[in-house]
Parts: sequence; C-alpha cells; structure tokens
Amino acid sequence: MKIIFMGTPDFAAVTLDKLIASKHELIGVVTQPDKQKGRTQEVSFSPVKELAIKHNIPVYQPIKVREPEFLEMIKAMAPEVIVVAAFGQILPKALLEIPPGGCINVHGSLLPKYRGAAPIQYSIIDGESETGITIMYMDVGIDTGDMILQAKLPIAENETGGSLFDKMAHLGADLLLEALGQLEAGTSARIVQDNELASYVKVLNKDMGKMDFSQPAVKLEQLIRGLNPWPSAYTFLDGKTLKLWQANVEPQNKSNTRPGEVVELRKDSFVVATGDGNLVIRELQLEGKKRMMADAFLRGYPIAIGTILGL
Repeated sequence: MKIIFMGTPDFAAVTLDKLIASKHELIGVVTQPDKQKGRTQEVSFSPVKELAIKHNIPVYQPIKVREPEFLEMIKAMAPEVIVVAAFGQILPKALLEIPPGGCINVHGSLLPKYRGAAPIQYSIIDGESETGITIMYMDVGIDTGDMILQAKLPIAENETGGSLFDKMAHLGADLLLEALGQLEAGTSARIVQDNELASYVKVLNKDMGKMDFSQPAVKLEQLIRGLNPWPSAYTFLDGKTLKLWQANVEPQNKSNTRPGEVVELRKDSFVVATGDGNLVIRELQLEGKKRMMADAFLRGYPIAIGTILGL
C-alpha cells in the first residue's frame, strides 16, 4: 500500500524503521518542525526526520497540518493509508478523510484506558501491572476511534518510563504491520470503544515531578520510575535540586518521623520517611553533579540523620 507516515520522537522512529523494511511503499514522512536546542541553539532534527533522510524518503514539516496548502499536497500524493505514531499535532477532519484506508494510529495503551498524552508513563505512575498497544482508526476525537488490534505487555517491577517506552515502540511497530496486512486483505476489525471505561492523561511537565513526601512511599517510587528519564522526579537538599532516579519501598519502623526526613544512613543508600512507609534512595543526582549511585554520593556529600528533604 502507498503510505504516508506521520511521527516525531524515538517511539515513532521504531515504527517507521519497520515500515521501511516492509513491502509497503512509503511516499512521504511528516514530522514536527526542527527545533533549536541547548545553549548553542543548534538546530536539531527529530529521530523520524533523521531516519527518513537516511532512506531518501521525502520529509514534510508543516507548522500546522490544517494549513490548506499542506492538505492539498497530501491529496495530490494520494496515499491509501496514513499511519500516525506520536506525531504531536491533532489531525483535522479534512486530513482524516483523505486516505481511502483511513488514518491509522499506534497508541501506547489498552484503549479506552489512558487516552491522551503520555499513556506509557502514566501506566507506571498509576501502578498498573500491564499495559499494551492499540492500533486504531483515527477520528476527530482524542483517541476515540474504532480499534483494530490490541496487544498486552506486562509491566516489570523495576520498569521505568524509558525502558517501557522502548518495549512498547517495538510492540507497536509489529502490531501495526499486522493491522496493515488485515487492512490490505479487507479483514480488519472495527471495535467500538466503550466510552464509559475511558480515562484521559495529560501531557507530562516538570512540575509534576516534585516529590510530596506526605504521599505513600509506593506512590512516590512509582512516580520516580514513571518519570525516568523525563521529566524526572525531584526534591530539594540544602536548597539544591535533587533528582531521584531509583528507590525501593520498605515498611516504616520508626514512629514520630516527619515526611521527607532522613531516618537512616546505609552503606549503599539512605532512608526517607513518607506518609506511609519508607523510601530507600539508591540512585540520585544533585544539581550541578552527575547522576550516581547513593553510596558514591554519600561519600562526597554527607547527609545527617534528621535532614528534611524538600526544603
């Protein structure tokens, strides 16, 4: 089939890579405009653009996909299907109606649960035991279209947003190829979502990583893993930002402790009281320093028992 692919980050690039290796004909790739990054403001290409250029596939980067000129161009290209994976813009009805086979989306959750942005990270933050990929027809709603295929994936106890992201990207790419095969054969399903079971998740931002030690340790540990590697969970130590990368949960064995209080120092970690249970900090990063394990950190930055994190 003649396919236009729309996507931007690493998650989408995995799908694009498998599409390139498939029997389908990629007639164009659409990705977000280039961005300037860092202090040097050097222009950075998206992972999808880099891959498309490598394989000599035409790349298009409209500021808004609802622009009339862009829509006319897509019509002229006459794609049979448009495949979308983490593109970053809402597609208007006029674009959705162009390909006769529809616009097919690779979504990182078991719809109708976790519609919206960042479903992969939220599945960890919320303590889910499993997640999965949904291949779906797109409509004008946010992840409300009919489903074609789903595949489940267990969430490991030590899973981070980054590690799950990688697993889901490969699962999504494989499932998409299966769905395209069904679409080409005329055997693809249209499973209507149960809106009564729907839930939505918002875009990740840096503020949501601020640790509230009055919360249970289990919730805080899930937040640490879910926001690893971005935007990261953090607190404050001696007025400096302290990012937390890895922690474990233990029962509370001391009374009269305050949330955020360092209650025990160990050779390889230190223990912080929470609203319910203790959080054992094992990997961290102090502002201006490298990411390191807690034992190395404690050798260079002693912490006294009774120190309150978050101040």
